[in-house]
Amino acid sequence: MSDTVDIYSDRGQLLESNVNIRDLAPVKNKAIQKIIMDTKRSVAVNLAGIEKSLSTGKMGGAAKQILGRKLEYNLVENSGALVDAIQKLVQVDEGDDTVVKPLAGGKQVLIQIPTSRLYSGAESTASMTVSAAAVTQAILDAYNTDMYDSMIVKAACWGSYPVTVGMAGSPIKGILDIPQNNEGLGYSLRNITSNHVAAITRRNAMNAAALSSIYEQSGIFEMGGAIGDFERHQLLGLAYQGLNANNMVYDMVKENGKDGTVGTVIESMVDRAIENKVIHVDKTGASGYKFYKADDVAMWNAYAAAGTLAASMVNCGASRAAQDVAATMLYFNDILEKETGLPGCDYGKLQGASVGFSFFSHSIYGGGGPGIFNGNHVVTRHSRGFAIPCVAAACSLDAGTQMFTIESTSQLIGDVFGTMDEFREPIKAVAGAL
Repeated sequence: MSDTVDIYSDRGQLLESNVNIRDLAPVKNKAIQKIIMDTKRSVAVNLAGIEKSLSTGKMGGAAKQILGRKLEYNLVENSGALVDAIQKLVQVDEGDDTVVKPLAGGKQVLIQIPTSRLYSGAESTASMTVSAAAVTQAILDAYNTDMYDSMIVKAACWGSYPVTVGMAGSPIKGILDIPQNNEGLGYSLRNITSNHVAAITRRNAMNAAALSSIYEQSGIFEMGGAIGDFERHQLLGLAYQGLNANNMVYDMVKENGKDGTVGTVIESMVDRAIENKVIHVDKTGASGYKFYKADDVAMWNAYAAAGTLAASMVNCGASRAAQDVAATMLYFNDILEKETGLPGCDYGKLQGASVGFSFFSHSIYGGGGPGIFNGNHVVTRHSRGFAIPCVAAACSLDAGTQMFTIESTSQLIGDVFGTMDEFREPIKAVAGAL
């Protein structure tokens, strides 16, 4: 692949010129590989939450309380000693890449298990299980807990596992869901809710789209969807939609942000496609309608993906509501097809996913909101990585209209994972690794 692009920041500043899109692939870019590895080996521990569970007997999830079984352990106050103990339990060798770091005055703890633990296992679940076991053991040792109370400490750390398949109600959280909840092969990295991404990037819409795109496209690579001709197709989408290649997304949002609409973003995108010779008039009908042709269909798709994101940011930004994103993704591509005679982003798959998405998120079904959707969901999985970046950006721009707010679903994840630079500012990290 000889395609080269310029990578711009979320502020429209040039970061790296003449980048071969091949160097943006998850299998090559060191920053993306670090993001993926740290995603698999990192968990957030709500130490204050464990302390509260012990003092109230409320553990294992909502509406669950063990009356008469309370332990008054000053975990936050004693967080320094607990962190040291957890470090020794989690590490394989002294001085390896284990990280155990207290945050927020000891109320939270970031644990990154050593990569050797992941290399020796088949799944990424070791980050959750090892961390939960280490936190439990550290507390038991620190407070000389006897065998009659140890079960209470275990429940406060592990949640309702193993009664439930996952660690329901546990104050120890990872970004990844358990493998049993994946829709199919290779969906782990696509099984990350949009609210989590928005929280991690501190509600920066451009960086949220970038982090989401990295997860989505890395998932496409993992499931075998980027082999042969499809590799260039996916990488161009990652570059233009996710990483603000040639400053296209930023420019279109700025151009239409003040008084633009979904329709004006379409005009901006089509104008760029014509000017850059991505599309040209193929024939003109009797009515004067122009049918366009794309000699490079993968590049046209990348432009459409960038346009869909820009339209989502303009429309959801204007209303300060994430709920607009399904309709925006749908009608941007519907109108784009009518405007050009060419397929919309993802050859109609994004448009189709948007129809089901609007029904399931806030229509007559009303079972959720955009923030709890991900690329693994039965509705949104059909797009090959181009839908969820728009949703993550929309959630970043939301002003509290969601039934499931970022604060209620992703506060701990955002507070802990947002402290890591490559997660919080992925565009800059990817460009810096080139």
